[in-house]
Amino acid sequence: RVLDLGCGTGALTLRAARKGAMVKGIDVNPQMLEIAREKVAQAGIAQNVELAEMGVAELDSEMADSYDVVMSGLCFSELTEDEVTYTLKQVKKVLKPGGLLLVADEVRPRSIPMRLVSWLVRLPLVIITYLITQTITSAVNDLPDRAQKVGLSVESIRLNRMQDFMEMVAKRPEEKAR
Repeated sequence: RVLDLGCGTGALTLRAARKGAMVKGIDVNPQMLEIAREKVAQAGIAQNVELAEMGVAELDSEMADSYDVVMSGLCFSELTEDEVTYTLKQVKKVLKPGGLLLVADEVRPRSIPMRLVSWLVRLPLVIITYLITQTITSAVNDLPDRAQKVGLSVESIRLNRMQDFMEMVAKRPEEKAR
């Protein structure tokens, strides 16, 4: 079982479902979900996919220990700092022991020179995005540290050359035997 946070038009949802996963994709944007529904229907995998219009604030309605994987592509950068922390706590709750969190997102480079380069490159994209969508994203600060603070174990981190995009794999620890 897989939960796709901020599934958008369903790219990751479809990939997981095509590999046989039972996927729940959530997003707050009904237009994006409609596109995802069309893609799911065209792919003939509707039996493996549930799409729900909901945000991360509603993750508390999900059952504990119910997902093997939670994945997120460019969702955390759309959240406030408090929402990131809340979401990581909820992810830990909904993951089964040993379950994985897979994140690909914009992050804030640690070094000041790389922050400046990233900001200069990103500024025109932010302006264009805002003009088109009337929304803005912000790079996530200290995502691996924050994942560890809520009790997830960071298994791997990959950064691009500019160190402003991260792929992170974190794991909910196995339950300790009593």
